[in-house]
Amino acid sequence: MPDAMTDRDSPFLPGPRLEVTGAAEGPLAGLGFAVKDLFDVAGSPTGYGNPDWARTQPPAAATAPVIQALLQAGASLRGKTKTVELAYGLTGENVWYGTPLNPAAPDRFPGGSSCGSAAAVAAGLVEFSMGSDTGGSVRIPASYCGVFGIRPSWGAISLAGARALGPSFDTPGWFAGRASILARVGAVLLPEDGAGPGLGPLLKVDDAWINAIPPAVVALAEPMLALERLLGRALRVDVAPEGLDALYEHFRCAQAEEAWATLGSWVEETRPEFGPGVADRFAAAKGMDPARAAAGRAFRRGFQARMRALLAGGAVLAYPTSPVPAPRLGASQAEQNAIRERSMGVTAIAGLAGLPEVSLPVGRAEGAPVGLSLVAAAGRDRALLALAERLAMELGLPV
Repeated sequence: MPDAMTDRDSPFLPGPRLEVTGAAEGPLAGLGFAVKDLFDVAGSPTGYGNPDWARTQPPAAATAPVIQALLQAGASLRGKTKTVELAYGLTGENVWYGTPLNPAAPDRFPGGSSCGSAAAVAAGLVEFSMGSDTGGSVRIPASYCGVFGIRPSWGAISLAGARALGPSFDTPGWFAGRASILARVGAVLLPEDGAGPGLGPLLKVDDAWINAIPPAVVALAEPMLALERLLGRALRVDVAPEGLDALYEHFRCAQAEEAWATLGSWVEETRPEFGPGVADRFAAAKGMDPARAAAGRAFRRGFQARMRALLAGGAVLAYPTSPVPAPRLGASQAEQNAIRERSMGVTAIAGLAGLPEVSLPVGRAEGAPVGLSLVAAAGRDRALLALAERLAMELGLPV
């Protein structure tokens, strides 16, 4: 850890570092990793980003299977990382334990809710790290911190022993500083891809490109040309004729209903203190109109069918992971909320449809990182990781 880094801006939780040595041999032997503090590690508390949660929960009786798999594959745990409170936020702010420094843009937020895990990789403190993604919580910090990140197909990897937010949206995910390590972790955790065609054609999602600020579009132009060299000329598509705002709204309503069903009893009983924005989101979840949540669920079913048909032949979607770079640390709550809504209209594409998405650290806009996302059909995670590795080589990114 850099000498100037304090507990407040460290990606790791304050206090003694939780470390577990992995197996002596295995496909991940010699690699160090970090774990977002919503995964259980036996004998240790799982704090979930909030002191009241940590206070009211017993230490974990067992280690989450996904973490156990990494240890058995030879990777060694180097510490638990900070998360946004109850994983309900995209900036990475945590007023209780400190907001992790974004090593790639120190004057900006690291992104959340897997903020510490992304920052630990960006700082070179570990080779890879585990996070989770409900509405963008791996993809957005990967883009903001300039690292590789993957949200796998929904249900591909068990989330037993991990705290839930929106169970029908939640996925584990991970970050890496190199494309090959991202893929090596996938080889340990992911099931084999189902039989299917090779990946291609390439589809450029107009909705998401129009949503991005011009400097981000310019920064991603050369990476898109490199991707076209691999997959052929991109075809332009609109995946959301209803508009990205409609995707965000349907996602928000369906996910909020789940968040309150999952955590509402604890919130009501404990009356926890929350930092800025988190209390508002839980209040909105509590007051969610059941008819709007039902409309969100119905829309989701139709959108899943639409995306299955679009991607069944092996097509790959490409678009900016985030429409803007990370917001600056001094951004107002209103500015943060506007960026959140604009970003989640895009992250909802894979989120609603349960698709795998890889973000590659391909450029910078306004002095900060921006990522390019690749999305494939559900169950094509390994093929997508292999494509990301090929693109990284083509662009001269760390492989």
